[in-house]
Amino acid sequence: MSSNLALVPPPAAPVTVSPLDTLQQMADTLDTLSRYAAEAAQTQAQVPAPRPPEAAPGPPARIEYVHGPDRIRYAIHEALGRARTEILTAQPDGPRPDATLEEAYAAVRDHLSRGVAMRTLYQHSSRFHEPTKRYVQTVQRHGAQVRTLPEFFDRLIVIDREVSFIPADAERSSAVVIRDRAVTGFLADVFEKAWDRAEPFPFRPVRAADAASEVVPDMRAAIRKLLIEGCSDKAIARRLGVSLRSVQGHVSCLRDQYGAQHRFQLGYLMGRGEGALPAID
Repeated sequence: MSSNLALVPPPAAPVTVSPLDTLQQMADTLDTLSRYAAEAAQTQAQVPAPRPPEAAPGPPARIEYVHGPDRIRYAIHEALGRARTEILTAQPDGPRPDATLEEAYAAVRDHLSRGVAMRTLYQHSSRFHEPTKRYVQTVQRHGAQVRTLPEFFDRLIVIDREVSFIPADAERSSAVVIRDRAVTGFLADVFEKAWDRAEPFPFRPVRAADAASEVVPDMRAAIRKLLIEGCSDKAIARRLGVSLRSVQGHVSCLRDQYGAQHRFQLGYLMGRGEGALPAID
C-alpha cells in the first residue's frame, strides 16, 4: 500500500495572488473592453444608417390652399383635364376681358367635344358685352348652357362633383381646392339653386335695349334691396357687375323720384315702400 501511495505526486503548493495583482488584472480587462467599445463605435459611425422604407404617396389633401394666379390656373387646368362628366362654373363681376374668355374657351373646348356637360352662371350685365356674347354663342354650339343672375355671387368651379375651387381671399389671389365630397356636394347644391333662379342667356333680339327689357326688373329689385341695406355705390356696382358711374346715375334718378335729399333718406323712403321705383335705362 505504501508503494502505491508513493506513486501519487504530492499536492502543489497553493498560489497566492495579492489583491494588487487582482486589481491590475481587472483594470487591464476594463481597459481592453473600453478600447474595443471605442473602436466598435467608430466603425459603426462610418457605416451609414439604413434608411426607413419610404411611405407610399397618400391621397391629395382634402383642403388645399393655392397661392398666386399662375398656380391657381395650373391647378384648375389639371383638374379640368380629369373631368369626365360635368363642369359647373360661376363667374361674377360682370363682363370678362377678351383674353380671359379666349383662355376659358381653350380650357374647356376639348371637354365639350368629348361630351362633358358644362353649365356657367354670369351676371345680367354680361348680356351687354359683345365678346361675352360671342363666347357664349361658341360654347353653346358645343352643348354648354349659360344663364345669368342679377345679384352678386362668388366665383365657383365644381368638376364631376368631386373637386371644387373657391376664392380664399377678397382679392382672389389665393384659391381653395376642395376634394372633400361632402363639401363639394354642398357647393354643387348651392350652384343648382342659383341655376334654378337664373335666366337663360338670350341672343334674339340682340339689341341692348331689347336685352335690357328682360333683365331690368331683376336689376331694379337688386338695386332697391342693396340701397335699403345701405350699401355704397361701389359695393352695389361690384355686386351687380356694372360700372360705378352707372350705379351713381341710377341713384341720382331714384333720389329725384322719391324727393330724397341724401342716400339715408332714400333708403328710408324705399324701405317704407313710398313712391315708385323708376325704370332703369
